[in-house]
Amino acid sequence: MKQLKYIFSILATVSLLSCDYDLDPITEIAPGVDASAPELVISYPTEGTFIRVPEEFATITIKFETTDDIELSTVDVKIDGASIASYDSFTDYRRFLDEIVYDQVASGNHQLAITATDLDGKATTKTVNFTKASPYSPKYSGEEFYFPFDGSIIDLVTTSNPVVTGSEDFYGTGKIGDNALELPADSYLSVPATAFTAADGFSASLWINLNSSPDRAGIISADFGDSTSRKQGFRLFRENAGGKQRIKANIGVGTKDHWVDGGSNADVVPDNGVWTHLGLTVSADTARVYINGTIVKEITLDGPMDWTDVQNIVIGAGGPSFSYWNHKTDQSGIDEVRLFSTALTTAEMISVMGDQGAPTYVPDFDSEVFYMPFEGDYKDFVNAALATEVGDTDFGAGQTGDNSFQGATDSYLSYPSAALESSEFTGAFWYKVNADPTRAGILTVGDDADDRKQGFRLFREGNADSQRIKLNVGTGAGESWNDGDVIDVAAGEWVHIAFTVSETKSTIYFNGVEMRSSDLAAPIDWTGCSELVIGSGGPTFSYWNHKSDSSLIDELRFFNKALTAEEISTVMNF
Repeated sequence: MKQLKYIFSILATVSLLSCDYDLDPITEIAPGVDASAPELVISYPTEGTFIRVPEEFATITIKFETTDDIELSTVDVKIDGASIASYDSFTDYRRFLDEIVYDQVASGNHQLAITATDLDGKATTKTVNFTKASPYSPKYSGEEFYFPFDGSIIDLVTTSNPVVTGSEDFYGTGKIGDNALELPADSYLSVPATAFTAADGFSASLWINLNSSPDRAGIISADFGDSTSRKQGFRLFRENAGGKQRIKANIGVGTKDHWVDGGSNADVVPDNGVWTHLGLTVSADTARVYINGTIVKEITLDGPMDWTDVQNIVIGAGGPSFSYWNHKTDQSGIDEVRLFSTALTTAEMISVMGDQGAPTYVPDFDSEVFYMPFEGDYKDFVNAALATEVGDTDFGAGQTGDNSFQGATDSYLSYPSAALESSEFTGAFWYKVNADPTRAGILTVGDDADDRKQGFRLFREGNADSQRIKLNVGTGAGESWNDGDVIDVAAGEWVHIAFTVSETKSTIYFNGVEMRSSDLAAPIDWTGCSELVIGSGGPTFSYWNHKSDSSLIDELRFFNKALTAEEISTVMNF
């Protein structure tokens, strides 16, 4: 007790001395003027985050931080307008950070909105748009496995993970989506071969960003528990060829094995950061190796591939059955692996190659039904389908991105017109005119070449100095002409062209400004129409020399309504 009294006495003395000598560590600070609204940072999800999981509802961890110069009052967190969290008490009254685990993200597009308000009533709101994909359904006949490798190794067809030998890692970027597979040395993935052993054929499709180290590797192979024979299964692999990487395959047919070696035709330049599409197909009597949709080698087999004792398909290495000759782990970036229990045709392989996989494109505008950016392919992102090339079209420099569509003599693109066929629609694109030839079709939908009473025709006419953009619309019993306006050829500039068709009129816009409107006696008639022609008058409007257009076209979009001038400006400036 005496000791306690002694301690209290010392504490009291220290307290008095502290006051006497101005040693009090607590100093009151005036709050100052509340000058600004809170600052707010959302670190996850980020704009455009795409979630692909097999479950009906996804779980997302929302991460954010907010600060204020004086004091926070409230923080509200909403998804799609519904509150999921609200705060009005803060340990640190000037700074608040939190992580919210939300497990009810349904398939579709969503918007996260966070609002931070200070004591003075000033508020800051930040929004982030993100998407959860619907549970995956196979897109192609015979599709047994699909690995998008967007931050996980899950197969979306079976909603299961492969067996990992060694460890898995990720490339950091993907050909499609946010990520790709990158395996460390002595690692690979394995999936059961059951779906293929009784099938009539086999195909593999993938994107690879080739790394020359190691200078040879297995890419995809069959594992049948024997490392001394190649008479069963298959092996898709690569080897150094004078500094390039040569893509090869080997197929076992039971009594012997066949080599699919395209020589220099199958060489790919490594270490340049470029993604290359690889394909392998094996039918009952033929094996093919594809690079970027082109057959680089085709051979005739003495019989169908032998699946005896094949237990697994190995992804990313030669695996137990083909690690000899140093065909071990491929440490390249590997993305969008699909395996099929059928031998794909060339058209099917090209279609798979053009598939944007995960994430699927989410239309930038509510009424958008078609979007073709021409970034190295002729894919409509909205409907995930490729246009058909007629003749020999090409790519030019882009107004947006790296590429644009460039037409050529007797050439054009053909695409089903069904998505466009509504009573009102809009077409919009960037255009850099080439006046040679002096007249051409640009976009055409028609039923035949006998008249112009169905569909529409957007075309140009003029000379080396100026080109007039015109529109013709078929109304069933008749047609409507819109003479548009002229483009200065010598200016050599990109012009944004849009045309709208409502039930009563058509309108042409240049760079968001209305040039001319024309009345329609009746709504557009789509009877008998089936094909959108891009870059030409095509089969239904090549007369009057409205043939192929050698101009550049970029960022082509169609909408299922007649956009307003303000909406067209938004599209143009997007």
